[in-house]
Amino acid sequence: MSGILNYTLFHSMIRNSTSILFAMLACSITQQANILNVGVEGIMLVAAFAAVATSFFTGSWVLAIFAAIIAGVLIALIIAVANIKYKADIFAVGMTVNMLALALTKFANHNILHASGSFTSQDIKPIPDVKVAALSGNAVVDSLFNQYNLMEFIGIILIFVTGYFMYKTVFGLRTRSIGMNQMAALTAGINVVKQKYVVMVISGVLGGLGGAYLSLGYTHMFTENMTNGRGFMGVAAMFFGNMNPVLGWVGCLLFGLLDSVGSQLQAYGIPSQLILMQPYIITVLILSAVLIVRKRKKTKLQSTNAGEA
Repeated sequence: MSGILNYTLFHSMIRNSTSILFAMLACSITQQANILNVGVEGIMLVAAFAAVATSFFTGSWVLAIFAAIIAGVLIALIIAVANIKYKADIFAVGMTVNMLALALTKFANHNILHASGSFTSQDIKPIPDVKVAALSGNAVVDSLFNQYNLMEFIGIILIFVTGYFMYKTVFGLRTRSIGMNQMAALTAGINVVKQKYVVMVISGVLGGLGGAYLSLGYTHMFTENMTNGRGFMGVAAMFFGNMNPVLGWVGCLLFGLLDSVGSQLQAYGIPSQLILMQPYIITVLILSAVLIVRKRKKTKLQSTNAGEA
């Protein structure tokens, strides 16, 4: 057990949870407007490809991040137009986008990067790690608090930035009012359509950052279907935290911890199939628990209202 619970586990947990963190933030802000953005999986996948391709062709990780953001916003706008303008079911649109993103990135990987399955190259410029020389003297301290990727720091900062905008600004108040009662928001003079589009654009930015981290920070390559359910884990973490970014981060860390422990358990002869299953099992359990709790609260509220009537 001591081989599993070591001081490197914390560092690994942060690394494994960061892409899920960006997905959680992207979903939290849209869910506040009552938009369940399950398409964040596809947003991140397209952004991951855009980041690698741009980094490879330009040699700039900064331009790669911008390319990932643009790709994320474009996919988010496709989802927004289908749902807001054409009234398509948001879940169906999101799942369709995820499947299209998988096919599109596979096609682009073959025809633009001329690769099959995975693409890696020394010409890919990764997002750098941040190293503080003052923390390098001690191996334990260095492993716990040093050499994190730049995007991991940005992700943690964005937790509190997103929380502030959600709960401390007029923009956040308008967004939450739409989620609670859209008709009341319309009556109050809020431009609901515009607000929803803005929310989806922000979600695209966050998902784009998550995709860039996945291909240029967490790894230095593109692999077909490399999101591998991380977008859905972000949705589960969002529900776990009830749209609160800080509480949602706890859910992301849980997924990151399970991933880190699972990787180390392989050395103890645990079947890899069981280890690969665990994030999805936890996702199903979290979503099931959230739905059960919400259903009970709704039933209790209806009973209370009926009693008062």
